[in-house]
Amino acid sequence: MQDLAARLRSAREHTRRLVDDLAGERELGPKLAIVNPPRWEAGHVGWFQEFWCLRGGSEEGASILPNADALYNSATVPHDSRWSLPLPSFADTLAYRDEVLDRILHGLDHVDPYFAELALRHELMHAEAFHYTRQTLGYPGKDAQPADLGPQGDKEYAGGVFRLGANPGPGFAFDNEKWSHAVVLEPFRMARRPVTYAEYRRFREPLYCKDGSVRRFDRWVPIPDEEPVRHVSWHDARAYCEWAGRRLPTEAEWEFAALNGLENIGHVWEWTASPFLPYPGFLRDPYKEYSEPWFATHKAVRGSSFASPPGFAHARFRNFYMPDRADMFIGFRTCAR
Repeated sequence: MQDLAARLRSAREHTRRLVDDLAGERELGPKLAIVNPPRWEAGHVGWFQEFWCLRGGSEEGASILPNADALYNSATVPHDSRWSLPLPSFADTLAYRDEVLDRILHGLDHVDPYFAELALRHELMHAEAFHYTRQTLGYPGKDAQPADLGPQGDKEYAGGVFRLGANPGPGFAFDNEKWSHAVVLEPFRMARRPVTYAEYRRFREPLYCKDGSVRRFDRWVPIPDEEPVRHVSWHDARAYCEWAGRRLPTEAEWEFAALNGLENIGHVWEWTASPFLPYPGFLRDPYKEYSEPWFATHKAVRGSSFASPPGFAHARFRNFYMPDRADMFIGFRTCAR
């Protein structure tokens, strides 16, 4: 439990660095389909932890904050309404969020470990989402360190029978990762590094780029041509592959490669060719809104980005986005046809 408590505290410190300076005009910001108002999202993080860890995932228990379910339940609160809800002040929102964590930490022995791990990972996901919001809205943010990707070219993978998905046993896995099952992969060749700005710019100019510069949060900097291109939709990634005579890797190919020496993971999230679908025998977990509503409409995404908090993503972790989204720190790598 001490390790879990330390990870919960670390996640909250990370969240504070990304959220707590947004008081004033930035705490709500403009209404956009791809961001949440930060004041609402900070409260949602606290509500989610309270709902699962202190209330056992039941609406019957009373919240610390009156009317919290009607304010912060993302499954029932329409996105466009989140700017006009009677939200607590920013200071009161942060106080509620932190009181929830204090109560969890003081009673951690009585919290279901699965729900505690779920709440932890949920907060880490929203921490990265706050990075997206800061980039989208041009707020200050911490950028990645310059990357040295090494040589170009492909790496060959032998393929064969491969078990895709999480292995049963101790440790946490999301429902969409359950469980490992045998797939057969043909031999394939995958790029050693994600597509760079220089490579992509021969196809078209990336998002946030103009006149040789790219906007990184609130600053314009020279385009780093030798770094992985960011903010590419799945549609544009596939179009690039068609132009370059390449293809996107399947989700199974990506996971196989990641477990067998794939280089340059963690700079940007990476699109795959695969739709986001359940694995055989899928059973949804108590947090029923996490995976099931998004099957078939979203594309499978793998890896992590420079903005992903430590302890969040791993080789078998499945992320997923709509194919037209490009606001995330997302790029792609290619495979030989």
